[in-house]
Amino acid sequence: MNWQAIRAIYVFEMARFFRTLLQSFVSPVISTSLYFVVFGAAIGSRIDEVEGVPYGAFIVPGLIMLSVMTQAISNASFGIYFPKFIGTIYELLSAPINFLEIVMGYVGAAATKALFIGVVILGTSALFVDLSIQHPFAMLLFLVLTCLSFSLFGFIIGIWAGNFEELQLVPLLIVTPLVFLGGAFYSISMLPPVWQTVSFFNPVVYLVSGFRWSFFGQADVPIGLSLLAIGGFTLLCLAIIGWIFKTGWRIRQ
Repeated sequence: MNWQAIRAIYVFEMARFFRTLLQSFVSPVISTSLYFVVFGAAIGSRIDEVEGVPYGAFIVPGLIMLSVMTQAISNASFGIYFPKFIGTIYELLSAPINFLEIVMGYVGAAATKALFIGVVILGTSALFVDLSIQHPFAMLLFLVLTCLSFSLFGFIIGIWAGNFEELQLVPLLIVTPLVFLGGAFYSISMLPPVWQTVSFFNPVVYLVSGFRWSFFGQADVPIGLSLLAIGGFTLLCLAIIGWIFKTGWRIRQ
């Protein structure tokens, strides 16, 4: 394993993040505050509690998941697309490093950035509502796995994308709607039976449910099923990336 190569890619990607650290820090704080104003104040004034949890606190796990998923995808997709766009990806491919080391460098940096955003949003949320985390280790596990899996997914999008517009296509048209329809700001049990059944085909439901369980000890689906879902998604992304580097799809062509 070429750790020096992994470190070089990781440090390069993180340097780009630190150059815009103020923007990276302020943006999630403002966005989180707006969500609490709209959902916490406007909707929360009509919904006191959801399954015994104050509504303001109830939306925190979903809010963190929404931001972490979109940030992980965005950072990872741009990180690998830009070298492909300007042609420096061929320098990486000709260097004495394998695809796993390239993925570890880019995905590790993207996951670190997403994890930072998640921690910032968690801290900002604590300013608005009283939060209690019943299972802190499970919360950290779900947060890290989500950052890693969606960074891998973003890496795939970055290789697939043919232009900058396509980088935003999947996050805006697929991921964000799935999060909003995946119980991020409501409980699946609040839906009619038919829509509850439909919701269980949404993979984001299992991530949000497991993450919310780590906070309040309540979940829409069994915690084991949530771990299985995110573990399976991670393995699927790894398999696709392995196939991409093996065939050269969208890289050498």
